[in-house]
Formats: sequence, structure tokens, C-alpha cells
Amino acid sequence: MTSPQFARNSENFCYRHPDRQSFVLCQRCLRTICPECQTQAAVGVICPECMRDQQKSQTPAQVKAQRRWSRGSASAVVSRERPVVTYSVIAVTVLVYLTQMIPNSPVREGLAFFAPFLYPQLTGTFQPWRLLTSLLVHDNFLHLALNMLAVWMIGRSLEPLLGHVRFLALYLISGLGGSVAVALLGFGVGVIGASGAVFGLLGALLVIGRHIGANITFIAIILGINLVLGFLPGRNISWQAHVGGLVTGALIGLIFARTRSPRLRGLQILLLCALVAGLGALLLIPLTIYT
Repeated sequence: MTSPQFARNSENFCYRHPDRQSFVLCQRCLRTICPECQTQAAVGVICPECMRDQQKSQTPAQVKAQRRWSRGSASAVVSRERPVVTYSVIAVTVLVYLTQMIPNSPVREGLAFFAPFLYPQLTGTFQPWRLLTSLLVHDNFLHLALNMLAVWMIGRSLEPLLGHVRFLALYLISGLGGSVAVALLGFGVGVIGASGAVFGLLGALLVIGRHIGANITFIAIILGINLVLGFLPGRNISWQAHVGGLVTGALIGLIFARTRSPRLRGLQILLLCALVAGLGALLLIPLTIYT
């Protein structure tokens, strides 16, 4: 469902398929295009009409070269219509989990997030990669399956809406926000799993859905239930990562929703960089507490 104001704004819909919402713009004409209408260009994607104009202006040598390499073009077009970042995240996470299954594997201990390892003043070591690598390791198969199922379900809808790069940025920065929250609210607790990033996807979906006038009641209910479960006693769940990922994802969703206009693209990148810098600044707080 969409609001009347949203429905009247044609920029929120693919110009060739008015019933399909999208946040992706053709890099040449700047019209909104859905995944089916996207063709990969040197930078970004272009619409079918711009592709035809580009082909008309090709020299005979360029046409000959294109025919020579056309054998792989059909599969390339198909892959662009799929949430390839979503599938890649799942594939890499599953691969890392399989390496955990090797006897005496150091993967879990080497990638898990433990906040004191960020501060050489406390532990004599500095391992900042743990802020993100903790998204790749999981406690058991059920833990992995539930997180990757959530990534798959949300990513199929959200990645085509945002585009590959924005979706990946959302996932990684949300995971970073979850780790920062753990450093602030659970300093001595070791954390593994992609839950922070998953809650970030949910938070962004909630904000973007609200912005475009969609019915977000079901999303809000699912989000509320999962948040409550994280606070129940006796459950080995990092509620800090959930809350941090959720807040960070919601902020990113707000940035995407308010800066989707082409003229605001620079502002969008600037705000995302500022958010990452702000998360980094928050990591200075434990130094004042534990040193």
C-alpha cells in the first residue's frame, strides 16, 4: 500500500513499469528504473532507451567487439536482476561457518568481536577487523540458518529497491553499529553472528516503508517480538548488538529516503561517512571508563 502523495510522484516508480517502486536511477537520463530495466554501464546502470541511443552511436569497430563478447551478455543481464549482494553475503557467511567446522579451527576465536581487543592500552593488541568479521561467524547451524534466512527474505525486496552498493553499505554499517553498541553496553562480552546487521536491515526497511507509505505493521510486529526475545533471561543473545544495529539501520534508511534525488547524491555519501565517523568516535568512550 502507498500513500496518495507517494503514488502521485512518478519519480518513486520505474518509468517503464509504473507499478514497480525503485530507488535506482539511470546514470544518463536520471529516470527511476526497476531491476528488469537496468543495464550495467561503466559507472552505475542505464535504462533501455539510453542503451539504444548508446548502441546507435557506436562505431563499426565497437559493434564488432560487442558481438565478439556477446556470448556472456545474456547471463550477465540475468545476474543483474538478482539480489547478488544478498546471495554473496549468504555464500561467504556459510563458507566461513564451514571453516569453523574444521577440527581445531582458529576462525571463530580470530574473527569474533571482543571489545577489549580494540584498545592496545588494555590488552596490548589492536584488532579492529573484529568489528565486522564477527558478522561471519556463528555459534551453531541453527544460529547461522536463522540469520541467513532473514538476510535472504529481506534482501530479496530491499536490495532491488536500494541497489547493490547501497544495500551492501547498509549491511556493513549496521553490523558496525551493532559492534559499537556492544563495546559501549557490554564491554567484556564476546559476540558473534550477523544479528546486528539483520536488525539494521529491518530498521531500514521499517523507515523506508514508512517513507513510501507502505503498510509496515507486520514488519513492526516482527521487529518488536525479536527485540523482546533478546532481553529475556537465560537466552544467549546480545541485545546490545540488536539495538545498535537497529538504530544504525534506521538512520541509514532515513538517509536513503531523504536523499534519493540525484542532486543529493553527494549529501547522501557525506551523511553515510559522517555516520561511520560518529560510530568510530563512540568507540573512544570506553577509553575514558576503563583506563
